[in-house]
Amino acid sequence: MNINSTVISGFQALNDISYLLKGKASALLVTDKNIETIPAVQALIAQLKQHVARVSVINSVPPEPSQHDVAAVLAALPTRDVDLVIGVGGGSVLDVAKLLSVLCVNNAPSLEALLAGEKPTARTTSLLIPTTAGTGSEATPNAILAIPERETKVGIISPVMLPDFVALVPELTTSMPPHIASSTGIDALCHLIECFTATVSNPVSDNYALIGLKKLFASLETAVAEPHNLQARLDMLWASYYGGAAIAHAGTHLVHAMSYPLGGKYHLPHGVANAILLAPCMAFVRPAAVDKFAQAYDLLPDADTSLDNESKSHALVAWFTALVKRLKLPASLEELGIGPDHLPYLVEAALDVQRLMKNVPAAVSANDVRDVYLTLFPSHQE
Repeated sequence: MNINSTVISGFQALNDISYLLKGKASALLVTDKNIETIPAVQALIAQLKQHVARVSVINSVPPEPSQHDVAAVLAALPTRDVDLVIGVGGGSVLDVAKLLSVLCVNNAPSLEALLAGEKPTARTTSLLIPTTAGTGSEATPNAILAIPERETKVGIISPVMLPDFVALVPELTTSMPPHIASSTGIDALCHLIECFTATVSNPVSDNYALIGLKKLFASLETAVAEPHNLQARLDMLWASYYGGAAIAHAGTHLVHAMSYPLGGKYHLPHGVANAILLAPCMAFVRPAAVDKFAQAYDLLPDADTSLDNESKSHALVAWFTALVKRLKLPASLEELGIGPDHLPYLVEAALDVQRLMKNVPAAVSANDVRDVYLTLFPSHQE
């Protein structure tokens, strides 16, 4: 089973993919209604129809899909006999495309079986094309689904879902509005800094994280301010990809564990939930990761490299706080109408994400989690 993706990248890299379509009889393109209207996506669909006899387009993937949404997509498929699945969109679309690539093979486990922990053993050929620079889903073995009955999200995880091909094409991201470019960029930042500081970090994930952080620090704000700056957009796509690759070799921790309940119960967009939690979680983690924080700080374009490591680690947390403010993202739950009466639920739900909590480089108690959440209710500080 080949799990190593071939990455195609650059401006107009999708103009001719006939070489990927040779011998393909049936293709399934997974996207959403907004993405489908992008001229480059229309051109891709036309190219598919030119080279592949049967092309189906599913454009009904919602922003934070549940297992019911995926079941509905499966039910709507004209056939599961497809030899190429293409996902074009943000992380949710790519996650659904990854699931379909393993569900559209003979004798595949059912969606229910995957959710219960059964592992897929095969996938059909897949090509993933991100239109946001954030989740890095195209480089991770994860597909995250909301489980509304439990007000949470779960991950289906298997290296078999890693795609055969990834295309990083900057012109597909230029239609992202600034608030989406900001929040997805923060998601990528969380992947990189969390994997870099996780208990399961290793030389491979560290290498991905450091390359990604350098690109992200240099290009995030430019990409948000200048949507048609294709170099900044491409650098962000690579930063996001490296974040996904870091997850594939290590794992996220406190920000993601604490953001899951915010997405699951209150339906906050994932990047926004991460942005609110980034600085307070990193302030908690900092004492256990001083040297790594200092290494990350040194990658900032305006880093003061004369500082000692302790000072650099504090300066990085301060930079995260200022970045979220500069990007005009929410910095508290109060701004979003969520009050401190929700604290007991949030604490319990976050601690329940043991898969990620075990990656935190410091011991985390219920009180610690409560204290971090409390910082998101500034007018209720104890």
